[in-house]
Amino acid sequence: MASTYTTFLGIEKPGTGEQSGTWGDTVNTNSDIIDQAVDGIISITLAATGSTGSPNSLPITDGAVSNGRNKYIEFVDGGDIGGTVYVQLTPNNAEKIVHVRNSLSGSRSILIFQGTYNASNDFELLAGKDYVIKFNGGGSGATVTDANADLAVTALTAATLNATTFTASGVITGSTVEATGDTAAGDNAAIGFTAAEGLILTGQGSTNDVTIKNDADADVLEIPTGTVNVTVAGDLTAAGTLKATGDTAAGDGAALGFTAAEGLILTGQGSTNDVTIKNDADADVIEIPTGTVNVTVAGDLTAAGTLKATGDTAAGDGAALGFTAAEGLILTGQGSTNDVTIKNDADADVIEIPTGTTTVNFAGAVTGASTITATSTIVGNAGLHVKNGATGAGFVQFFEDSDNGTNTVTLAGPASTADITLTLPSSTGNNGEALVTNGSGVLSFAAVGGLYNDWAVKTSAYTMVSGDQIIVNKTSALTMTLPASASAGDTVTVKATGGGLVTIGRNSQKINSLAQNGTLQSGNSVQLVFVDATIGFLEI
Repeated sequence: MASTYTTFLGIEKPGTGEQSGTWGDTVNTNSDIIDQAVDGIISITLAATGSTGSPNSLPITDGAVSNGRNKYIEFVDGGDIGGTVYVQLTPNNAEKIVHVRNSLSGSRSILIFQGTYNASNDFELLAGKDYVIKFNGGGSGATVTDANADLAVTALTAATLNATTFTASGVITGSTVEATGDTAAGDNAAIGFTAAEGLILTGQGSTNDVTIKNDADADVLEIPTGTVNVTVAGDLTAAGTLKATGDTAAGDGAALGFTAAEGLILTGQGSTNDVTIKNDADADVIEIPTGTVNVTVAGDLTAAGTLKATGDTAAGDGAALGFTAAEGLILTGQGSTNDVTIKNDADADVIEIPTGTTTVNFAGAVTGASTITATSTIVGNAGLHVKNGATGAGFVQFFEDSDNGTNTVTLAGPASTADITLTLPSSTGNNGEALVTNGSGVLSFAAVGGLYNDWAVKTSAYTMVSGDQIIVNKTSALTMTLPASASAGDTVTVKATGGGLVTIGRNSQKINSLAQNGTLQSGNSVQLVFVDATIGFLEI
């Protein structure tokens, strides 16, 4: 009967009656095989990366000592052979547990497999790491797995612990817990590391995916389940810069954001204000009322540079500063007395626009370096001053109707050496009368007729003015009074008729150098001319 071989180690089992007198050689070989399997340590130098179809071979040969049978296998190379290395254990039906180490240079991984290569059935040996791996001998579909994948240890003390997955039901104590691989979605609680991401904390909870607590078991930092949000229970203090790298969104309770276009973004959502900025006394400084683009400043607004408005104001604005390309600077207000009030440093009103009007009130003088143009009436409560220019007197121009043309009537001041005041009369005068002065600038209306006024018939007492020509038609006595003040050349003429005696009242003036009244019999006439204060009115 021919010899057979054990399934896993390939130990020769001589058949009955076989190898008579020579079977001792087989026993010796079997002893070597067993020794190799139990305690064999080998360093295998790989000269090439191999491939999935032509891998580096790691055989377990029946009845002979072979590399794949060793208890501990270390893979090395004579220099960086470049790329990922492929190694296959044969045969594919051999079950084996082996301790392996990847000592390849260049941080090269080894993909080790047993059956036909399949990315789901192989096992990756990372550079510089030790593994205990299991070949299940499943033929063409054989798998290679980590024998310690679900290793349970009651107590473990190690200077360095390298594990693809490590689960602990108790406390892990150590100087440093170093993770060397990435975590994955669905990890209940995992600590990981990648060169790009650094330390990684991953969790999966019904409320939070990650919760960091203080020594009092109070939540300090939370990442709500399924989000990329971070909730900080207390104050967030940064010794350096606190940077936001993404935009905020509508509905954010209180968010700090940044975009390249918008810069720093503050977003909030409140019942009264969306954003409120307070001072150290907890008093509101700046407010953005909920759902608006308005900004309310509680105190003074000071700008070291230009304060610019870019939009129009609207009716009902309490106090608004605006701008449009057509209107330029716009001041809008709404008050019980004035819509707009401009004050000086003494808090005194300078310019007023009474509420609901287009009227402008100036408390003081209005001065213009050039022409002041008004398209409606200019009203002055006291006076209107028209200033002179460098080479001309002040003037007022009256324009004709615009539908007629652009001609004007100009009233210009004289080149005078003293102040002149002209006082207008308090009546409109009669048809044909003209304005005359009393010599002191007091104007009145008088008939136009050259030196003398038109003849006038008087039947009652009358105070005469220069130029009067009076006919007194009265049957009884009557008094005609001379002007109270007169200038040289002032003349009056009186004719008496009707039978009554006419008295010429001197009105504090002298008549023919005498300080007494004169009389005029009916039928007589007299012409009186003022000479001076000594002679008074002289009878001609």
